[in-house]
Amino acid sequence: MDAITYSQVQELLVKLPAANLPFVYNLLLDLIKKESGNLSPQQNFMRLSLNERRRIMLQQANELISHYKQEERERQAWQAGDFMDEY
Repeated sequence: MDAITYSQVQELLVKLPAANLPFVYNLLLDLIKKESGNLSPQQNFMRLSLNERRRIMLQQANELISHYKQEERERQAWQAGDFMDEY
C-alpha cells in the first residue's frame, strides 16, 4: 500500500456524517497518546507549548537556586584551600 497523505485522510473525514466525528476524533486522540508514550522524556518535553516549557524550566531553576543556597557552606568548604599535588 502506498503512503497515505494528510489530504487523503481529510477527504475521508469530509465524507463522514457529523454524528461519527466524535468517534473518529477519539480514535485519533488515542493513537496520538499511544505514540507519545513511546517518546523519550526529552521528546515529550519538546511537544509541550513554549509557554509550558518556560514554566517548567523556571520552576526547575527556582528549585536549583534553593538547593544551591542550602549547600552553599558545604560547597565553599570543599572548594576552599590549595590545589596542590602531594607527590
